[in-house]
Amino acid sequence: MKVLRLTFTLAVVILLAACNNKSQSLTSYVDPTIGTGEHGHVFLGADVPFGMVQVGPTTGVRGWDHCSGYHADDTTIMGFSHLHLSGTGCGDLGDIAILPIASPEDTLVAFSHSDETVCPGYYCVNLKRPAVKVELSATSRAAIHRYTAKDPVILRLDLGQGVYEDTSNAESGFSQIDSCTLEGYRISHTWAKEQHVYFHMVFSRPVSVDTIDNYVGILHAEASEEPLEVRVGISAVSETNASINLEAEIPHWDFDAVAEHANDLWEKELGRIRISSKDKTVLRNFYTSLYHTMIAPSEYCDINNEYRGADGEIHTADGMIYTTLSLWDTYRTLHPMMTLVHPEKMEDICKTMLAIFREQGKLPVWHLWSCETNCMPGNSSMPVLGDMIVKGLIADRDLQEASFEAMKASSMIKPRSLENLRNDGYLATNKNAQSVARALEYCIDDDAVYQVARLLGKEEDAEYFYRFSRSYSKYYDSASGFMRGIDDNGRFRTPFTAVKPMKDYVEGNAWQYTFLVPHDPEGLISLFGRDRFIQKLDSLFIVQGELGEEAPPDISGLIGQYAHGNEPSHHIIYLYNYAGQPQKADPLLRQVMSELYRDTPEGLCGNEDVGQMSAWYVMSAIGLYQVAPCGGEFVIGSPIVDGAVLEVGNGRQFTLTVHNNSPKNIHVARAELNGKPLENMRLSFEDIHGGGILEIWMQK
Repeated sequence: MKVLRLTFTLAVVILLAACNNKSQSLTSYVDPTIGTGEHGHVFLGADVPFGMVQVGPTTGVRGWDHCSGYHADDTTIMGFSHLHLSGTGCGDLGDIAILPIASPEDTLVAFSHSDETVCPGYYCVNLKRPAVKVELSATSRAAIHRYTAKDPVILRLDLGQGVYEDTSNAESGFSQIDSCTLEGYRISHTWAKEQHVYFHMVFSRPVSVDTIDNYVGILHAEASEEPLEVRVGISAVSETNASINLEAEIPHWDFDAVAEHANDLWEKELGRIRISSKDKTVLRNFYTSLYHTMIAPSEYCDINNEYRGADGEIHTADGMIYTTLSLWDTYRTLHPMMTLVHPEKMEDICKTMLAIFREQGKLPVWHLWSCETNCMPGNSSMPVLGDMIVKGLIADRDLQEASFEAMKASSMIKPRSLENLRNDGYLATNKNAQSVARALEYCIDDDAVYQVARLLGKEEDAEYFYRFSRSYSKYYDSASGFMRGIDDNGRFRTPFTAVKPMKDYVEGNAWQYTFLVPHDPEGLISLFGRDRFIQKLDSLFIVQGELGEEAPPDISGLIGQYAHGNEPSHHIIYLYNYAGQPQKADPLLRQVMSELYRDTPEGLCGNEDVGQMSAWYVMSAIGLYQVAPCGGEFVIGSPIVDGAVLEVGNGRQFTLTVHNNSPKNIHVARAELNGKPLENMRLSFEDIHGGGILEIWMQK
């Protein structure tokens, strides 16, 4: 396992060596510190792929750059918490914090990043005051801590602590079951309006508890030559279920076995895509990105399949239920990528969305631990559901029908059902905030409903949703060449500025949102006219201008007005391929991959957004990118790898070989699929999912 910032004891080195028993292990390329600096907001700690638990240090809970609870600039730790978000633009979780302290009055401990070790499934830090080595590992629903110290160990258990909140915003309590066992709960009310977390905590030797209040307890363990270990089960249902989860997943005191198992799980999942490259930076960026794509969606139901629903009731799942659904971000690349390399998860993700629909009356928008945050415009469950159905990954007719009915019903909920949208075909800017951003997202959503309706033979519904999916044209101002807000008299908003963000857009400006038609690139090009479209697209990457003091920090990673640090821009470079000029896309793709993804803590140009930023890199690095989010083809870009093997399900493999690849040879000269020339440089999902061989020859 790769050792980061080497300052470790022999025991840590031995553990890492066990993780590194293969000279070419994929986990050895993962650097979880990438994205912990600047505005990356990524989680740092121990977890397993798609696990409920993310156990790691919480170094801060206030401010935009502490959405995950950790930042590379911090020098103190508030606690080792069991749940964290990764890459979000809003903060939450940070629940059930344990902290070794020197005296009962301490609430923070100082640390140095040079004393941290982190690799997939394992985290370690050597604290100096108190002199304790802290090690963490995890399974899906449980965590294990190991504290090594010669002196008696004092632990602070803080149930009030959470990201972006204080004890006044939470309800909590705990009790001592026996000399080695505590259990309790935390109910918080912030971004997730009512988040329930229950825990069952077992110590390897007796502890005495000084209760300060319902939020904080000081735990004293006797001195011993043996490390103090703590096993913690987590549940959204009850303390009993937390205990069941713990005994099912970590019933023993073998910390090293848990860490090794976590590493093995990551090695297996990273093996879904095996790339070849002579560039070690590419390998580190690629496998760290792939690692980041598998922190969420997170498993949410307990080992007995019980989960807390969006209605607050306890349900029993038919399969796996997922949470942390950052759909406005991830529908663009992460979920299309998952249809390729995680097709076995599609039915459970579909069932999760349908369960949420039954429980709250609409499909999830941005769902977190049973709570609908309603964050971001549109309802991006629709392209995700539609994509897996159109691709044939949901074969059950009842699930297809239920998905369509949920999509149709959700599409009629306000503000989509406002009279001026469904009658006039547009959202009036003087009556609707974020009108252009919302409307364009609704068009993408409606395209998914249209495609599913057509697949199911519902022609009237298909015609209806097709019409609204193409209503983006109403916002196009041919005079200025931008998508603009329209008032209820049909007039474009004035005054107008293309560079400074206006209230008609979300986390962006007119330059970025003018191209937000990924579901119909040919229609968008036709709206402009091909030559004018290419000129406009060229200008996007050149135009300079001040965004203004009120611009959100999300607009980052700028090349001209192209903002790679935020999701609405992610498909735009590939529009050159639809305009017949892929040679213009290639240098931009290479520039983004080499300059805006770096193998340092500051290596991400924007917040990671629960895997979306990383998924863009993964798919662009192998040269296959799905532009249309529902059922779209995969456009061939400018791959930076020399080859790749994708495990696409049921033992099938899709193999990519890239000939003559180099930093100078960035253009595709020709391509063959299964030995036959590929004329339009696009692949269908079936071409990849069925397995096969793609060969690409590169040139200057």
